[in-house]
Amino acid sequence: MKYEQLKLDNQLCFPFYAVSRLIIREYQDDLDRLGITYTQYLVMMVLWENDGRTVNEIAQKLILNTNTVTPLLKRMESMDLLLRTPSEIDQRKVVVSLTEKGKAMQEDAAEIPLRLMRKMGGDPTAQQLEEVEVLKSQLYGLIQMLEQLQKKQY
Repeated sequence: MKYEQLKLDNQLCFPFYAVSRLIIREYQDDLDRLGITYTQYLVMMVLWENDGRTVNEIAQKLILNTNTVTPLLKRMESMDLLLRTPSEIDQRKVVVSLTEKGKAMQEDAAEIPLRLMRKMGGDPTAQQLEEVEVLKSQLYGLIQMLEQLQKKQY
């Protein structure tokens, strides 16, 4: 091939894309039981971690644009998972908070990550969990590097 750099096997992005798609596919049965999409699951995790975040905070945490997050939040509000209210401090900001239904969903979702690990090879050993933590750390380092590139461009 004349352009080796254009082979799919030579791309950094493809393995990330493929792993992401495969993990989401494995989550699908659990997400279907909860009645939410993967992106909605991400929003819920952000709010379970720290309820009462602004739309901008959620968008930044998930590395999404606010114009992507806003319709998602509206849909989730119609599902009675969260409430969007104007900030008492700054009326231009919208604060997103979990409803009782959204809070209760956390209990049902708590086993999802462990179920994925079990699907990949039974009960994870301490060494496997450590390997996953190392990989996650490396991925977050790559995310930070790419975010710095984005900041330099603007």
